[in-house]
Amino acid sequence: MKRFSFSNFMLWAGLVFIYLPMLILIIYSFNASRLVTVWGGWSVKWYVGLLDNTQLMNSVMRSLEIACYTAIAAVALGTLAAFVLTRVTRFKGRTLFGGLVTAPLVMPEVITGLSLLLLFVAMAQLIGWPAERGILTIWIAHTTFCSAYVAVVVSARLRELDLSIEEAAMDLGAKPWKVFFLITIPMIAPSLAAGGMMSFALSLDDLVLASFVSGPGSTTLPMEVFSAVRLGVKPEINAIASLILLSVSLMTFIIWFFAHRAEEKRKKAIQQAMDETTGASQQTGQDSRRDPSQVHATA
Repeated sequence: MKRFSFSNFMLWAGLVFIYLPMLILIIYSFNASRLVTVWGGWSVKWYVGLLDNTQLMNSVMRSLEIACYTAIAAVALGTLAAFVLTRVTRFKGRTLFGGLVTAPLVMPEVITGLSLLLLFVAMAQLIGWPAERGILTIWIAHTTFCSAYVAVVVSARLRELDLSIEEAAMDLGAKPWKVFFLITIPMIAPSLAAGGMMSFALSLDDLVLASFVSGPGSTTLPMEVFSAVRLGVKPEINAIASLILLSVSLMTFIIWFFAHRAEEKRKKAIQQAMDETTGASQQTGQDSRRDPSQVHATA
């Protein structure tokens, strides 16, 4: 009989500690009672009631919109920063640049949010932009915060790549931008997907930065939930949290599925190219053994 070790116990205890509250939240979202701590039977009326709560649904759509924009912008900026840090090894101010890129990882969100708020206020006074704080300012703040995470993930992947493939493509006459988009990007696609999912999740559940840089009419879902929970937990909160959990899980699975399939295709293509190269070399060796004079003439 296999012995149940202490490490296995801690693993399962950690998983239960993380996912059991989520399971309880999903179960109680179907509670028929208005009291969230008293079970009153199964019902879906709170999910139907979400359609009438326009304020909560608007905050959900606004948060999803900001999260999508943030994921796209953070992946683009983080990839460029990671490429500079890993491939451009020598330039003036490289250490400072690396520190500035990774600074949001260790900087408290309160400090980041306060500094961005002061920046937006000063810019509005000097140049008149932004005229009001809303979705745009939240998107800028989230992109600034999430780009650092994407840069760390992508740079780790770039350091593991074999540069011989890119060098061979450039020797054959490919331009650097063509090598980057046709060779480098497909090879780091899993890390881009991971960075995008991380940015989407970080933006979706951010409360501190959005509280600093948001304005009237731009309340996000975490802000709405936080303000509602302070007055008491409502069944609608459990229902909307379950829907968000389902949507994020579904999106994560879809992105993982396509990234995994792309990685498998890339591995098969590399293996096929290696097999073709091996077969061609073996055929050349057989031809040289059959007709040595032709080999000497060719040399």
